[in-house]
Amino acid sequence: MTRSSRGRYVGIAVGVTLLIAACSPPTSNGSSGTASGGTNAATATSADAFGGIQGLITAAKKEGALNVIALPPDWANYGEIIKGFQDKYGIKITSANPDGSSQDEVNAVNQLKGTSRAPDVMDMGMAVTLANTKLFAPYQVQTWQDIPASQKDAGGLWFQDYGGYMSIGYDSAKVPDVTSVQDLLKPAFKGKVALNGDPTQANAALNGVMMTSLANGGSLDDVSKGVDFFHQLKQVNNFIPVQANTATIKNGSTPVVLDWDYLNAAAKTQVPTWKVFVPSNAVLGGYYAQSINKDAPHPAAARLWEEYLFSDEGQNLWLKGGARPVRMPAMTAGGTIDKAAAAALPAVSGTPVFMSDQQATAAKEYLAANWAKAIA
Repeated sequence: MTRSSRGRYVGIAVGVTLLIAACSPPTSNGSSGTASGGTNAATATSADAFGGIQGLITAAKKEGALNVIALPPDWANYGEIIKGFQDKYGIKITSANPDGSSQDEVNAVNQLKGTSRAPDVMDMGMAVTLANTKLFAPYQVQTWQDIPASQKDAGGLWFQDYGGYMSIGYDSAKVPDVTSVQDLLKPAFKGKVALNGDPTQANAALNGVMMTSLANGGSLDDVSKGVDFFHQLKQVNNFIPVQANTATIKNGSTPVVLDWDYLNAAAKTQVPTWKVFVPSNAVLGGYYAQSINKDAPHPAAARLWEEYLFSDEGQNLWLKGGARPVRMPAMTAGGTIDKAAAAALPAVSGTPVFMSDQQATAAKEYLAANWAKAIA
């Protein structure tokens, strides 16, 4: 459960640069991205380039492989999603560094460029996504119209996929019920409060700090109140600089975790006494974004992966994992949503707020300058 970077922000349009065929990355079958029928998969901007979805499936099966990165199997139900894709198309997925951060994904794209091991696709927080659009290939899935304009790049360089709300998860057998962010300063929480990662690198953790800022009089433009709050937590020895994950929750070393509600909700399967609290005065939402590596070694499989994720099947699998898929409103209206999974989402009251890309960048910069000394 240790993905390290995510968020929902209003998108900005950016320029699109298409790769020419001569620069296409080599695929696993040495076809340089050219699918049957002469289609250059590396520059295909929709399934229409393959003559439709069946043509894309044929090209992806010919490649026979897909590389993903930083996708823990218990994060938003990715374990079942990966299995579902492999079973449906017979395409082998190599899942690298499942506990990595969004920055780790970018690093892998740069370091493994030109090799068969490079990530084909990314799933990252918006701050990191918007800072690295030069690495992406434009593509529009068949359900493109269901994705709100504010949740996608107009040219298809990135498109948001699923999201949730920042929350406080806790083992009710080890600490009192949490009714406010301020409760975390109490003696009962000594040595028990953790984040999902380093907030200077991990967007999940950054949003955890922002949630505490909102609960302490800060705003989306001011994360300093959250940094001050964690300084207080450190002074009373309540904050522990341990990256929370499924293992630390299960073994009890992180009894209180600030993380997305769907991840905290999933922890109930490991710890039956685990509860989830979303503070009504700090309902901070966040969505993540998909993108395709412009130098993907398996460009057709990368595009088929996105089609799968944004199909009703893929969106409902995220929902089954407790995450709110981006097409949820359209699927609810169309009657294709998994109603039981939707009804099981954690309760949220209050008015949701979402950071813009500018606010996220400003928060990240403030943390870079102030976080280390605050928790020293």
